Amino acid sequence: MASDKGKPPEEWTQRRIQSIEVGFQVIRAMEAANGPLPLRDIAAAAGMPPSKAHLYLVSFVKEGVAFQDPATGHYGLGRFAIQLGLSAIRQLDVVEFAREELAALQRATGFATYLSLWGDRGPGIVSKVDGERQGSLAVRLGYVLPLLNSATGQVFLSYLDESETAGVRQDEIAAARRDASEEAATLAPRITTAKDIERIVETVRRQGYAMTINSINSSFAAMAAPVFDYSSRIVATITVLGSDKQLAGPRKKTALDALMTATHRLSERLGAPGRGQKGEESETPPAAPKPTRAKSTAGR
Repeated sequence: MASDKGKPPEEWTQRRIQSIEVGFQVIRAMEAANGPLPLRDIAAAAGMPPSKAHLYLVSFVKEGVAFQDPATGHYGLGRFAIQLGLSAIRQLDVVEFAREELAALQRATGFATYLSLWGDRGPGIVSKVDGERQGSLAVRLGYVLPLLNSATGQVFLSYLDESETAGVRQDEIAAARRDASEEAATLAPRITTAKDIERIVETVRRQGYAMTINSINSSFAAMAAPVFDYSSRIVATITVLGSDKQLAGPRKKTALDALMTATHRLSERLGAPGRGQKGEESETPPAAPKPTRAKSTAGR
């Protein structure tokens, strides 16, 4: 291999190792799955013959990037992949800085608090502090929230560039339209039109926060606000989650004030220009959801 000595840095960036790029097609196929997959499915998703995918998987299993279930023979991401992801999260300043804000917010409100970052499939929870009266609701690290029907998602919907949310937005609208004729209970009105989205975005931007009640889980409410960086770009959201009777009732103002203070302080630490700290009640909030039974008590 020729030496890079004497070459300008811009030439170094153009040199690549093709086998690594091909191998990442296999990793991405496993990352996009909801669980371990058979070899044929991984190969198809990676766009290569099963024999070729198998060679990469053998190496990934040896290094801990992947594992193979001895009972089914299916492959999934291994311990090292998990450690790598957690290490990347730890290196993000916003996650480190947010820890004390989440703890302070939980102490001030008694509710569960969590930080979410935007990913390829929507907003994912990366840090949390459990509430004092959390009940049966579990907030799980790594959980990807809906874009349109969660307070967290609606904040990203309102402040991210449309091009970044387009794919997730279209998938959720399509799913809502497919289900529209079914009698299966849903906890909130389906969001299926551009007007629905415009109403959400206008309300969230005016208020500076989003709130959903019984949207994903019956008897729970969530309130979320954005965190901005030095370029005034949204980099995260902080969310408060608790009983709808409390968070959407007598303790709403206390929780909202504490939430807006936390996101404002965190934004300042990330170098965000001064922003007016909103949090006023909206005169025309999004349509009230229709509470029905929840299919699951998974974390929002």
